[in-house]
Amino acid sequence: MSLDGCGAPQQGVDIAVGANEVVLSGKVKSAGGPVGGAFVRLLDSTGEFTAEVVSSPEGDFRFFAAPGTWTVRALHRSGNGQSSVSADGPGVHPVEVAVA
Repeated sequence: MSLDGCGAPQQGVDIAVGANEVVLSGKVKSAGGPVGGAFVRLLDSTGEFTAEVVSSPEGDFRFFAAPGTWTVRALHRSGNGQSSVSADGPGVHPVEVAVA
């Protein structure tokens, strides 16, 4: 459990990724810089909700996922945004989400 008690793993720290792991890692940003406290949702290729984390104070987030095409949606009181990422195989797949 994380230090803030929400159950989400600590975001924005370096991790070791196994040979068969797919990680979607990124940052929520706005025109003013990183957006912390955004609800970041992971949707599968059919648009179904899969997981949610809260972005770190630096806007960082991370999901462990299966290979495929994913949509990452960020919801924040300052605005919403989303991005798509194609994770064809193991490794860290970067994604940024701009909210406005």
